[in-house]
Formats: sequence, C-alpha cells, structure tokens
Amino acid sequence: MVKNIVKDPIFLAQKAEPATEADKAVIKDLVDTLRANAKDCVGMAANMIGVKKSIIAVEVGMGQIVMVNPVITDKAKPFITTEGCLSLSTPPKETRRYFEIEVEFLDSDFKPQKHRYTGWSAQIIQHEIDHCNGILI
Repeated sequence: MVKNIVKDPIFLAQKAEPATEADKAVIKDLVDTLRANAKDCVGMAANMIGVKKSIIAVEVGMGQIVMVNPVITDKAKPFITTEGCLSLSTPPKETRRYFEIEVEFLDSDFKPQKHRYTGWSAQIIQHEIDHCNGILI
C-alpha cells in the first residue's frame, strides 16, 4: 500500500529499531511507496513512511533492492557530493559519501546477504542507511 511521506525532521532523526519477520508488510508498503514516487525518489527508508524499522528499498538498475537491517562493513574512495531528500524541505546539502561500499543485510525473505556496490547505487544506499541511523543531510 502506498503510504504518505513523513516530513517531520524530529521523527526522521530517531534511530530505527532492528526489523524482524513480523515487519514483512512494511517491506511491501515501502516498495509500493518508492514505486509511486519514482519520478522524485530513488531510495526510501521505512521511517520515511512512518515506521521506525531498519529497512530500505533502493532503485538499482531495472528494479528495487530491499535491505533489512543493513550495515556498511567496508567503504573506500570518499568524495563530497550534494544530495536532496524527498522527506526534507531543506535545499540539497553537501555530504561525504564513499564510491565503494560493502553491505551486510537480510533480503526480503530474511536471508543473509553481503554485496559490494559502487557509484550511484552506493551513494543511494548510504543515504538510506543514514536515515535508519537517524542521520539527516
């Protein structure tokens, strides 16, 4: 189900709780909401739809990747970029990102995964993991 985007910075600045299999419905809502906002958004964290759980959905290539309880375990090649956010009314801001990252997470079936990402995909994932940690740009 498509949910409204939360724009309250106080709510968004709260750290998410670990997700469990009881949160599977949140995954569907998050993917549905990301698809509905595809023209303005390439990634979304559960807190952006009002759920303080560590779940993100990211547009990568021709589809979405869901990451449950994602943790960046390695990063390389820092750079400064400018980012905006669908849930914030503030203008885009400079932020530090890494061109290469490795992420451990559970997939939408709650199976453990570990993947490396580079470039734009890595940047989006970092932005959404920041959301899970209550970090706003």
